[in-house]
Amino acid sequence: MRVILTMFLPVALLAQAPAPKSPANPAKPPAPPAPKAAPAAAPAQMSEDDKIIYAVGLSIYRNLGQLDLSPAEVAIVTKAIADAAQNKPAVDIDKYGPQIQTLASARASRVTARTKASASEYLTKAAAESGAVKTDSGLVYKEMTPGTGVSPKPTDTVKVNYRGTLTDGTEFDSSYKRNMPAEFPLNQVIKCWTEGVQKMRVGGKSQLVCPSDIAYGDQGRPGIPGGATLVFEVELLDVSGGGAEPAK
Repeated sequence: MRVILTMFLPVALLAQAPAPKSPANPAKPPAPPAPKAAPAAAPAQMSEDDKIIYAVGLSIYRNLGQLDLSPAEVAIVTKAIADAAQNKPAVDIDKYGPQIQTLASARASRVTARTKASASEYLTKAAAESGAVKTDSGLVYKEMTPGTGVSPKPTDTVKVNYRGTLTDGTEFDSSYKRNMPAEFPLNQVIKCWTEGVQKMRVGGKSQLVCPSDIAYGDQGRPGIPGGATLVFEVELLDVSGGGAEPAK
């Protein structure tokens, strides 16, 4: 089984990325977010190389997300890595390896169903908040700071700062942390953004609550489970390409 480690791109720019198709090299969605708890202390005296190797382990677990592993199953995976390192595998990889994708697909479906069920209540509460508007697509839009500039058209290129979280508050992307605003054509991102950012004016800040149907669907993306409702805080910095005239 080959582990795929992928550099993370701004989440809005992944909307047009083709779905993984090769069964011989399947990309895996991330681990479902665990209950919030204090982070475990890292081993003492870790060198920089040690920290990188530790990050490899974190990446492997993220790539195993759709398997929805129990703690006992994580222990089995850990033992398998140790056995492989000693060239003493307990099972035949040629026999059982081809069955991994079947197991992953079945478990991914149950994770997606569970995620959608928990998101439904969140969407209902978000739509009931003061100032929130739910559109026909399911987007829940809430203006946080009014803008005074132009509003973008779908064909415009926008420059934004944003922060994206899951409904439990887990942050999966932030242009603020990269200290680098994102810039992209508004018609080449997830439907939630194409719709929601058009409602904004330059200088404004809004919250977009995006059900999975207008975000990343049942497949998800790295750091985003399949079926996840996403919450974005978006600050519209600039519009190029024309835009609509500001209100008089």
